[in-house]
Amino acid sequence: MTGPGPLPPPSAGEGTLRSRGGEGQRDGSGYAARRDLSGSVAPLSRPSLTREPPSPAEGGGKAEAPQNIWPDALRAARLLAADPHGFGGAVVRAGRGPVRERWLDDLRAMLPPGTPWRRLPPGIGDDSLLGGLDLAATLAAGRPVARAGLLAEADGGLIVVPMAERLPPGIAARLSAALDTGTAAEHPARFGLVLLDEGEGDEIVADALADRLAFRLDMSGVGIADCEAPAVAADTNPGPPETDPLGSLCRLADALGVASLRGPILAARVARALAAEGPIGTDAITAAARLVLAPRATRLPTPEEVTSEETEAPPPPPAEDGPTEDATDPAPADAAEDRVLEAVRAAIPANLLDQLLAGGVRLSAAKAGRVGQPAAARTGRPIGSRRGDPRRGRLDLLATLRAAAPWQPLRRVAGETRPIVVRRDDLRIRVLRQRTETTTVFCVDASGSAALERLAEAKGAVELLLAEAYVRRDRVALVAFRGAGAELILPPTRSLTRAKRGLSGLPGGGGTPLAAGIDAALKVALGVRRSGSRPVIVLLTDGRANVARSGEGSRARAGAEALQAARALRAAGLPALVIDTGARGEGARAVADAMAARYLMLPRADAGLLSAAVRAAL
Repeated sequence: MTGPGPLPPPSAGEGTLRSRGGEGQRDGSGYAARRDLSGSVAPLSRPSLTREPPSPAEGGGKAEAPQNIWPDALRAARLLAADPHGFGGAVVRAGRGPVRERWLDDLRAMLPPGTPWRRLPPGIGDDSLLGGLDLAATLAAGRPVARAGLLAEADGGLIVVPMAERLPPGIAARLSAALDTGTAAEHPARFGLVLLDEGEGDEIVADALADRLAFRLDMSGVGIADCEAPAVAADTNPGPPETDPLGSLCRLADALGVASLRGPILAARVARALAAEGPIGTDAITAAARLVLAPRATRLPTPEEVTSEETEAPPPPPAEDGPTEDATDPAPADAAEDRVLEAVRAAIPANLLDQLLAGGVRLSAAKAGRVGQPAAARTGRPIGSRRGDPRRGRLDLLATLRAAAPWQPLRRVAGETRPIVVRRDDLRIRVLRQRTETTTVFCVDASGSAALERLAEAKGAVELLLAEAYVRRDRVALVAFRGAGAELILPPTRSLTRAKRGLSGLPGGGGTPLAAGIDAALKVALGVRRSGSRPVIVLLTDGRANVARSGEGSRARAGAEALQAARALRAAGLPALVIDTGARGEGARAVADAMAARYLMLPRADAGLLSAAVRAAL
């Protein structure tokens, strides 16, 4: 085979991979730099970042290990840096931390000098995103003066979108349209997107936008140690050439249940870039399928089953008058496709397999009001106005007119004929106070001293509070203590389903290790505060501790340790609420006093009253 086969024409920059800082420099033919991408992992300026992913025979398994994910993430970064608009971008599912920042730093280092790198601010409006009228310049010139928006400023580069799972639908639609047309308000806007997905539970990036991006990287299980793996030499062998690469990718997409045609089209672009100027081989097809098709899989590929009849049936006799020459044997091609399919199957993330087996389909959690106006929790409430640039905030028209009004007589004397003369210094923008995210840590006494009906009422009250926290977009955590210790039933999350599941499966019985429960709640709350959220502890107990931290059944020692733990919580300065589930109201009140917490009695047989009391207390 002498050519790459029938593939879609590459976009601008595709197959011509740019380098920076001397890495992957091209020789006279320009082939060496492209060959850097044909290996399993393209070498970077820091060799310690690359590592060859092990084959399935070396212990690959169905779930990718972190040491396999990181090299693929680096390869996707190199491809994206070569042609941001051609590959569309990447969805990076990872929380804030050193791993995500390391990948972003590496991606930015791969870009040629001067490549635009922009960050999409929350609450951006259409005028700032697409461009529009430059108000200050228009007022100064006395005629309309247009300005480019963020999308046009990022032409040829990348736009990083934090918290992409909360992107308003209007903004997502405008980004999708700009990716399709390469323009924004008649300005050139050929950019790529890096969507940082920090969602939990049902929160995901809008499917219509993610479908336009070639790469989906899940680095939630990667540690910083995986990023420091020793380097190995990149494999420059492209593998045996494929006679029908686009057909192979389409068949792989069908086997994986990828319905959108963008999947195989983007995979073909990746394969074309990996193969550079040479023919597309099996290795390039495998890498493209791993990077593009495997994260889009909606079903598990399975080998075709051979029925017993087919196995037992003898082969048909050769035709007497048929040709004697051997027909083309398709076995090698079929074997190559099977190897590629098995490699892609090994690349499917384990959490994706769990979702497929559970039959669940997650829906996007992005919600907004009118176009460009995100939810109030994202922007905060207005508390005034200040002098500023309308491109970096929302113009406060009334405050601007008030600021300009006293100067009108002087400005008209200077020869101005306009009814209202507004200067740049008059412009005012709104000041918004951001609402701090709250994480409610529920610490529930599930010991035998809590009567079954009281525990049921406490569960009902907590379930109501969970639903209200979900509406406010707050996070919740659940700690239970019983027997000899405490257990974190549910780490901080916004998923109402997970919270209800953990609460419903909470058993009752055993001793009351109250000190261990308070210690566990304090540990969770301190971690929440370090992450920038505001923790609130809600303790539901009767206060009758009878199990010490060591597991010893001593009521006196357990009570002293419980008060000691309560005073430690008070010293940490954490707001807390103690809900007494007992009948006499003695021990729980002492604990509440020790931690300087609000004290409430559990209303009899009415979880709704408790919910209202907690809302008033918090």
